[in-house]
Amino acid sequence: MKVTFLHHSSFVVETGERVLVFDYFNGDRVNGYTFTGKLPEYPSDTAIYFFASHKHQDHFDMDILRLTDRYPNVRYILSKDTKLSPNFLKKHGIDPSVRSRITYVTANEEYDVDGMKIRTLLSTDAGVAFFLTVDGKKIYHAGDLHNWKWDGAGDLINGRMERGYKHALQVLEDEYLDIAFVVLDPRLDNYKFKGFDYFLKTISAKYVFPMHMWQEYGILDEYLSHVSNPNFIGRIMKIEQENQTFDLE
Repeated sequence: MKVTFLHHSSFVVETGERVLVFDYFNGDRVNGYTFTGKLPEYPSDTAIYFFASHKHQDHFDMDILRLTDRYPNVRYILSKDTKLSPNFLKKHGIDPSVRSRITYVTANEEYDVDGMKIRTLLSTDAGVAFFLTVDGKKIYHAGDLHNWKWDGAGDLINGRMERGYKHALQVLEDEYLDIAFVVLDPRLDNYKFKGFDYFLKTISAKYVFPMHMWQEYGILDEYLSHVSNPNFIGRIMKIEQENQTFDLE
């Protein structure tokens, strides 16, 4: 397998049979940031699947729906909150017939798309997280499922957040994941490592990719400096820049 970190929470996974693209958005969509990740080019007959965990601008870009001419076999697995009406699509120059290529998903459901087994988890923020079984591999993408605890939010809110996060991850506790894309957000200050650390302690995964770092890649070095467990360190893939590729196995 080959994994390409595009930017933020957007990754491309090439399984050998198909290409999976998670939470892609054009790099100029988020105010105050310039993301440089570029989608790789593939032969036109490639089986390519775009996933969007929710509608936030740093996770979904409706321009992915314009790729049907380039990739006739493209399919979309999108959180239901991204749904756009035929009139809206037509107004923005997108053929409404693209809707026939879209599977809209909601939380805590199971789907089969071209032989891919897809299970959705309820996000603690918006939309869903994805757990896939595809081409013999198990892949998890968190979207915005995370322990979003903030200084000043209060014990009641932070406690509810932590319980929701741990409850959602119970689906994965008996699984062995090949790849996991997990939130590590520097904005959470004193709580910034808690969700990522809990995932590593609780869920078995061969390769763990931090994401949602807002281009502050030094947070990973900071986390690793606090970790002494070699089992943790050996599983974490070190992201240093956008458009970075990883050849796995």
